[in-house]
Amino acid sequence: RRSFDRLVNFTDAVVAIGITLQLLPLIDVEGPKPGQTVWDVLSANSGQITAFALSFVVVIAMWATHNRIFNVMRRYDGTIFLLNVIWLAGIVFLPWPTSMYGQAVNDEVVGAGGVGLFYWWTLATISGVGSLIALHAWRHPELLEPGALQRHGKRRSANRIAGAVFFSAFLAIGVASEFAPAIAPYFAFALFPISSLVTRWGARKDATRMESP
Repeated sequence: RRSFDRLVNFTDAVVAIGITLQLLPLIDVEGPKPGQTVWDVLSANSGQITAFALSFVVVIAMWATHNRIFNVMRRYDGTIFLLNVIWLAGIVFLPWPTSMYGQAVNDEVVGAGGVGLFYWWTLATISGVGSLIALHAWRHPELLEPGALQRHGKRRSANRIAGAVFFSAFLAIGVASEFAPAIAPYFAFALFPISSLVTRWGARKDATRMESP
């Protein structure tokens, strides 16, 4: 148990560092020059600000999902450890493609050179690995707290569906960013209400299946 708690604490610390690093490109933005206003600065750096906001929200959502899974676990095995390390590597790596993506949006060249594809597929990789962590944990009850399957089993399909939605959407948005870079980021913000609806549908489906004789 102590070993598992240390893994959770280490994971949270790395995520905190990774999400803080998202802000670094904005720190280098200079303030208004003579004749400019702060709104001019915000407009000139709107790409970096949008990329930061998007990555921040997505990482928070991924961490929340990761946290829900780890909250019902009491131990880990080698597979969980390896997948968690890969997931953390993606979180720490993300600020680099985020910075490139924001700069490319500012320069209106996001469709050139695969920058958008690189950014969105990095998000897809992180999301996919997170889904694998959840899938492995649910398939190995010995890793879970006693009674976890009975208490939370009705959300298993819902979580799998939500994970598949995010993974597939990030892949698709990456491709779309190469052809319609101006509107691709807005597709991601629409993911959250869609995922919420899908999750509720999956939870109702699981609950009905568990209540049926």
